[in-house]
Amino acid sequence: MRSATREALASTRAVLSDLGPSAGLAAGAEILASGRAIAGAPQLLGLLSDPTADAAGKKVLIDRVFAGQSDATRAVLTAVAGSRWSSQQDLLAGIEDAGIRAVAATAGPDSSIESELFAFETAVRSDAGLELALGTKLGSPQQKGALVERLLGAKASEQTITIVSALVQQPRGRRIGEIVRDASRIVAEQAGKLVATVVTATPLTPAQSARVTRGLSERYGKDISINQVVDPTVVGGVRVQIGGDVIDGTVSTRLSELRLQLAG
Repeated sequence: MRSATREALASTRAVLSDLGPSAGLAAGAEILASGRAIAGAPQLLGLLSDPTADAAGKKVLIDRVFAGQSDATRAVLTAVAGSRWSSQQDLLAGIEDAGIRAVAATAGPDSSIESELFAFETAVRSDAGLELALGTKLGSPQQKGALVERLLGAKASEQTITIVSALVQQPRGRRIGEIVRDASRIVAEQAGKLVATVVTATPLTPAQSARVTRGLSERYGKDISINQVVDPTVVGGVRVQIGGDVIDGTVSTRLSELRLQLAG
């Protein structure tokens, strides 16, 4: 991530934090929808992302174009437009980040948005037809959003449905798995947590899961949310991925390393 975008993200998140409860679930949904609208209007996107354009003029434009949106939504969009982004795509990603954070902030302390996002990704990954329906460029955004709402229905929280429904309508060139993983990372960050994907040959028992969670929390100094993947091919042991870090203690990896040593 380039420095301009890092600073712009920090500025936008600060404005979102200052808004507090006024940037609730409805505002989060509005912010995500506004991002889709801006992405679909190249001239508007060009004006809002132009670092030489007058900030006051951008605010007037936002107030006019998004007059029907809440004050909180317009405040976030004004903050985004008033910052210097490294690219137009980074600006759109910044709006998405703000929308997801606003939605996630409305969930309770015992919420399971990350787990619900992971379950959705797993379901899509295991169904080629579903992945095609959500990933195709031929279907309309509205149809994809409606499909997500039908799929999740009463199975997920309102926050998860709002996030996924919005993101499948504006993938920005990403596959479904990448979209959901990006969202899960943002949701975890908003809650001050990290997401760990734990791969084992058989399901972890509650006690084992608790030990893994405790160990990772101590190592990284943050609360950890675990997404568990069962993969019999790892034979035994555990593989953990947190962001770009991979801790691989699986039997299959050790066997592969041994074969390489013998071959050498």
